[in-house]
Amino acid sequence: MSRVGPSGSQGFVRRPMRLFSASLTFNLLILTLVGCTGYRFGNQSLFRPDVRTVHVPIVHSESFRRGLGERLTEAIVKEIELRTPYKVVDAADADSIFQARLVDEHKRVIAENQFDEARDIETQMILEVSWLDRQGQQLIQRSEIPLDEGIYITQAASFVPEGGQSLVTAQQEVIQKLASQIVAQMELPW
Repeated sequence: MSRVGPSGSQGFVRRPMRLFSASLTFNLLILTLVGCTGYRFGNQSLFRPDVRTVHVPIVHSESFRRGLGERLTEAIVKEIELRTPYKVVDAADADSIFQARLVDEHKRVIAENQFDEARDIETQMILEVSWLDRQGQQLIQRSEIPLDEGIYITQAASFVPEGGQSLVTAQQEVIQKLASQIVAQMELPW
């Protein structure tokens, strides 16, 4: 039996429906909050929770080209600050130390014209990296077997001199790729 309200609407019938809807919404909200308490949102879950700060000394360069170590260091620091929750600090205040060494840097001709002039040139860099905590334990692991050695990361980029590209622009592309790949190595394994 439904009752008609003073304005002619069926107000008494709609009230239990509103109460049921509000109760259902509230219960779903509580279940969602309780069910997701073990999860972390954003990029926080991708990185080690026990490390908050990193020290990045200047990359030691075995190359004869000047300034590569400094450019690599700058790119690595920017990428760490941009993509990770870690803060780059001085060595005395750091939870961990990220070290890198430019082992090899070279360029090679990929394509020539009929007059043996280089048309497409590739530049490649190889970096040895290690990320150590305060106790000297390696934080970057590529395999299940812990190794004390550094990890080698290689990147390459090609450039076309006729198109106005230079060795410096190709090197900058390689440096950006290396920095991005290094930060990807700092993520926790899935």
